[in-house]
Amino acid sequence: MQYTQPSPNRSLPRRAFLADFGLGFTGLALGAMLAREGVLKANEHEAWKPPNGQPHFAPKAKSVVWLFMNGGVSHAESFDPKPVMNKYAGKSISETPYADTQDPKRLNRREVAFNVELRQKILPLQIGFRKYGESGIELSDWVPHMGSCIDDICVLRSMWTTDDNHGAQTQFHSGRHMLDGEFPTLGAWVHYGLGSLNDNLPQFISIGNREYWNIKDGHYLGPTHDAVPIQIDPDNPLDFGKPANGQSIDEQQLGFELAGRLNRLKSIEYPNDPALLARIKAYELAFHMQMSVPESLGFQSETQTTLDMYGINDPATQAFGSQMLATRRLIERGVRFIQVQHGAGGAGKWDAHGGLKANHSANFKAVDKPIAGLLRDLKQRGLLDSTIVIFATEFGRTPASQGTDGRDHHPYGFSVWMAGGGIKGGIIHGATDDIGFHAVENRHYVTDIHATILKQLGLDSRKLEIPGRKRLDIDHGMPIEEIIA
Repeated sequence: MQYTQPSPNRSLPRRAFLADFGLGFTGLALGAMLAREGVLKANEHEAWKPPNGQPHFAPKAKSVVWLFMNGGVSHAESFDPKPVMNKYAGKSISETPYADTQDPKRLNRREVAFNVELRQKILPLQIGFRKYGESGIELSDWVPHMGSCIDDICVLRSMWTTDDNHGAQTQFHSGRHMLDGEFPTLGAWVHYGLGSLNDNLPQFISIGNREYWNIKDGHYLGPTHDAVPIQIDPDNPLDFGKPANGQSIDEQQLGFELAGRLNRLKSIEYPNDPALLARIKAYELAFHMQMSVPESLGFQSETQTTLDMYGINDPATQAFGSQMLATRRLIERGVRFIQVQHGAGGAGKWDAHGGLKANHSANFKAVDKPIAGLLRDLKQRGLLDSTIVIFATEFGRTPASQGTDGRDHHPYGFSVWMAGGGIKGGIIHGATDDIGFHAVENRHYVTDIHATILKQLGLDSRKLEIPGRKRLDIDHGMPIEEIIA
């Protein structure tokens, strides 16, 4: 790499500046500062006009908690119970009235796969269900804790997508099939479009493992808009986030101050170099993050009642409960977007091709109480009104059996739910047919979820522009107005 010495009227070249600055967590903080200052381009070959960090119109929410269950949650055994499955159990779908509810080509289905599914035998429900809350919405017996919060939840039972394999995880996050290329995720767009709520903390955080096909967010927006990965460990929450070589906080503070003084001296020599000003701020930001993130993840100040609400002391719920409690603490301190992945690894922990009953009962036991604890805790602290919580998965599972007691991937009708941030609670929107085969009422592609969240945050996706990057209408989606209070 050729290094070009800047003149007093010329900024450092982007690549030279980053090479000079180095890598690691401080570099990540620097990237955020440079983007905010408008120094970095989103793409090396494109002029970039940064957003101003302000919403386009009055927002109803300011933060998002994105809960993603990797592998494909069965909608029929969770948020869209289908007792008619029991009536037709053992019969092929082609023997029921629901074989031609929708034209398969309209859903971009492979006709061969469609015909195979028609011949498969329907598997009865693997769990019971009942009504919850004043709204009387029917949910699975596997979600009693979330069921107790149903009057704050909107269940969307008519989602569809086009990827019938686990690349649909990428599709739910970005709106695009993974074979289309790499596209920014919703969290990246929110990070790109809105300013910081707290400069001492990252504004876009990822908790939990992510598969290689879904490990990045910014893509053509640039790595500045990737989520910052955090482990729920106050002693080591951030990669490259601890002082090197056993350096004390006081020693590190002296180092930051010295670097700041040197940078300010350099800024006198190059007064027209905005990258130097961003560098000064970045040193301060990186130091503050090293202090603020571990504090956010420490539970010493939490009451026993709160710990019990999240299931912290129960081995079955401790891991995910800790992630949910950390999520509340981060939201409370002003983090804008937190995506929490449950069950990543291989195809995903919820991928129940066999043994669905054992699989889903264990998974729901791990997440049900902690998620309900998060909703209750946000609500009692007055944070749910300004925080959108979404429970999502890449697709549902087939009404037909796979093997003797499993279900296959099913992208043609499935459920997610949303709560808080100006979303109506205690309602159902959309429907699948009586065996959960197709979404038949108020059907929504995954980017309608994106559009709804962006609207509640006060963002118009069509104003988040990258020159030369034409987005399709389906990439933007349409806000689901019926569920907005």
